[in-house]
Amino acid sequence: MNRQVILFISLIFLDSVFGQVSYSIPEEMAKGSLVGNIAQDLGLEIKRLISGKAKIYTRNTDEYIELSRERGVLLVKERIDREVLCTETALCTLHFQIILENPMEFYTVTVQITDINDNSPTFEINEMKFKISESAISGAKFVLERAVDLDVGINGVQNYELKPTDNFALKLHNNADGNKNVEMLLQKPLDRENQEQISLVLTAVDGGEPQMSGTMLIVITVLDANDNAPVFTQPTYKATVTENSPKGTVVATVTASDADQGSNGEITYSITNTLENVRKVFEVNKENGEVSLIGNIDFEKSRHFQINVLASDDGSLTDSCKLIVDVQDVNDNKPEINIMSKSSVISEDAKLNTVVTMINIEDKDTGENGNVKCFISENIPFILKSSTNNFYSLVTDSELDREISSQYNITVSCSDEGVPSLSSSVTLTLQISDVNDNAPVFERSSYEAYIVENNTPSLSIFTVKARDADWNQNARVSYILEDSSVNGVPVSSYVSVSADSGVIHAVRSFDYEQIKDFHFRVEAQDGGSPPLSSNVTVKILIQDQNDNPPQVLYPVQTGGSLVAEMVPRSADVGYLVTKVVAVDVDSGQNAWLSYKLQKATDRALFEVGLQNGEIRTIRQVTDKDAVKQRLTVIVEDNGQPSRSATVIVNVAVADSFPEVLSEFTDFTHDKEYNDNLTFYLVLALAVVSFLFITCLVVIISVKIYRWRQSRILYHSNLPVIPYYPPRYSDTLGTGTLQHVYNYEVCRTTDSRKSDCKFGRAGSQNVLIMDPSSTGTMQRIQSEKSILDDPDSPLEQKPPNNDWRFTQGPRPGPSGPHMPYGTHIRWTPKSGTRATGGPEVAMGTGPWPQPPTEAEQLQALMAAANEVSEATATLGPGTMGLSTRYSPQFTLQHVPDYRQNVYIPGSTATLTSNPQQQQATAQQAAQQALPPPQASAQPEPPKAAQTPASKKKSTKKEKK
Repeated sequence: MNRQVILFISLIFLDSVFGQVSYSIPEEMAKGSLVGNIAQDLGLEIKRLISGKAKIYTRNTDEYIELSRERGVLLVKERIDREVLCTETALCTLHFQIILENPMEFYTVTVQITDINDNSPTFEINEMKFKISESAISGAKFVLERAVDLDVGINGVQNYELKPTDNFALKLHNNADGNKNVEMLLQKPLDRENQEQISLVLTAVDGGEPQMSGTMLIVITVLDANDNAPVFTQPTYKATVTENSPKGTVVATVTASDADQGSNGEITYSITNTLENVRKVFEVNKENGEVSLIGNIDFEKSRHFQINVLASDDGSLTDSCKLIVDVQDVNDNKPEINIMSKSSVISEDAKLNTVVTMINIEDKDTGENGNVKCFISENIPFILKSSTNNFYSLVTDSELDREISSQYNITVSCSDEGVPSLSSSVTLTLQISDVNDNAPVFERSSYEAYIVENNTPSLSIFTVKARDADWNQNARVSYILEDSSVNGVPVSSYVSVSADSGVIHAVRSFDYEQIKDFHFRVEAQDGGSPPLSSNVTVKILIQDQNDNPPQVLYPVQTGGSLVAEMVPRSADVGYLVTKVVAVDVDSGQNAWLSYKLQKATDRALFEVGLQNGEIRTIRQVTDKDAVKQRLTVIVEDNGQPSRSATVIVNVAVADSFPEVLSEFTDFTHDKEYNDNLTFYLVLALAVVSFLFITCLVVIISVKIYRWRQSRILYHSNLPVIPYYPPRYSDTLGTGTLQHVYNYEVCRTTDSRKSDCKFGRAGSQNVLIMDPSSTGTMQRIQSEKSILDDPDSPLEQKPPNNDWRFTQGPRPGPSGPHMPYGTHIRWTPKSGTRATGGPEVAMGTGPWPQPPTEAEQLQALMAAANEVSEATATLGPGTMGLSTRYSPQFTLQHVPDYRQNVYIPGSTATLTSNPQQQQATAQQAAQQALPPPQASAQPEPPKAAQTPASKKKSTKKEKK
């Protein structure tokens, strides 16, 4: 029975496997390198490989070997790195099958990857430190870090060298796995007093060609009194752990003992593995030797671990052991969906079964937990096809239309058969790219627009709009005016179309009388390639405006000759004299004309038909009717606003032509003269009325202004203090007053305020009264007068409490000179006086004679008289002064010099009592002022008369 079973198995094996071949190639071969002639080795012909569609089947995701059917050889498809492909095994092989069809044949191929010396030995740490007691006996061993060479065989680590070798030597131990443990033996006792620290270099050398090596520095610190090394209870420990165990799980406990006592007997445990994956996953308790997890355990990454544990005491004596940990697998991995290649954008005109995405599914679990099934969402024009094991293709299942759906979110879900089942999904966003398959479509099939004539050029008439269902550039619509002509003129000279917005603008001003409507075509073109377009007809209707007056065709108006219609005296009522014929080039109600009789010599004799313009008699013509009849007919249209035209119809009421000729000889001349005379009379009447109203307004304004100024003057209290400079020199004065009088005027900025503002130096503001010219004031001022500039920087001082001086301290001719003041001087007409600078105020010599009180009073009254005359002649705004005075020099700046005047050196005092002031003013006015006029309004001062002016005044008096 056993022999039959064996035979049955052999028959099945022989029926399914036709041949087997093995090859051996080194790693790192270039792409396309020859592996072997598979056709020759299997005894197959190349035609058979081609007809049988020979292909390589492998369960691995990465294919390193490819089959060339045409040549019948195996070639290297991808660079092969043995250290990556076979990490933990020395023998590295690739197993795959070659499958032929028609008939089905199956061949097994094994490719062994041999190692080359492409990796040098490396140490995990660059420096290793030892503390060795000087009492250490010869032969003491110290375990060193061994070098790691990813290569295998002769290319791996073959030998170690230690330099210098004065005190130490190397000892190598071969392990069962082919690795070598490196120990350092003490050959010569150490002497700390001679050398406290020793530096050694450990070199690891492999046996490849070319030979490669790696180094590590060993630093030895010599200590005292530790002669026993730790010893583990067993050289190898074994343990098992389940993947995904929580951190802190204790895997195993290693134990070592030291015969020394005290600090030399305290053992410290450490892991000496050179691979980082061990140190990141496990740690050992330095005190008790418990090995626990500090990282995640993943069965799919590492199925077992080998941990090298080192036990050392304070004297750096060590011992080592191995801990082998086996990992148990659990179902903890979801299926991984890998997008091998995908198109994020697909054209809407893609054909059926177009591959959109290639997907590879991988589940790192084994058994049933690794079996995966995938599906996609429904109601989308795509399906998921399985090509090979764990490979899927997403293809189109129906036609696409971007205008219906421009984007698809496709969810691919995969789940394994584990318990519980784990699944994963991925969403693919697929954009449907646009194809220019839609032409622009206008909102209307045709357009009509209205525009009023006499429009301004570039006026926007209306807008055409077209829409394109495509997207982006394919949907960008441009508007083009198609070439055509209107009355033989290109349509582009009438209208223009904005290419971007479709706004139609008028290029010219339209005239309804020339063109009433026209049409053209506008083309809408998209930006696709090739572009699609459509067009629409646009009709523009010109609307009429009442821009033309009626034109009279009959009677014809001539400039040189006179045309008259004759009416016999025997004409009855309703006799047709003539007919006014007029036309209007406008249309509609703008062209409806009406006729009216505007003027007539005898309105009771003629009438005009409102609609037909016929002039007829409305009564019997008599002998009393004048021969010359002049009719003015106005023709109006019905527009808004209406326009009109007038025509003059001359009618002669006579029975014979000679009678008519004698009456109409001077008709034109008389009419022209009467029209001119009427125009000039109306113009003269308008001018006279305007002048009368203007004069009336000016007189009333002057009256009000003078009344307000008089109120301000009579309610102000301004002191005028005469001042005599200490030195004075008269210069050939021949006038009534031979001396110059300086007055310091203290005035307020406003008559209703008590603050005082002082003027500048007397040389800057001088009023000169010339006795030869009555009432004339001349003013010499600097570039900017203090009276003109209200913002000028004046030194404002508080008023003096004792401004009324007593008899004792009143300033006389020798009193102090005040630096601020407004100086009013009277000088003879022929005299000369100094100007500018302080010499004017200070003088150059003493007074010739001190003035008496009478002279002082006379001078004061004369000043008040002159100021009163000047005040009476002031006009609004400028006080009636010469044009040389600034407009800002208003009445409020002129003080009343007849109030509160005190004369130094005199017992006479003028008080500010209103009654006394009024009496004094009346007395001074009687003595000094001219007699008042009968009119309430004072006359302005007259200048000195010249012979010419005297003649003019004489003529005026005669008139």
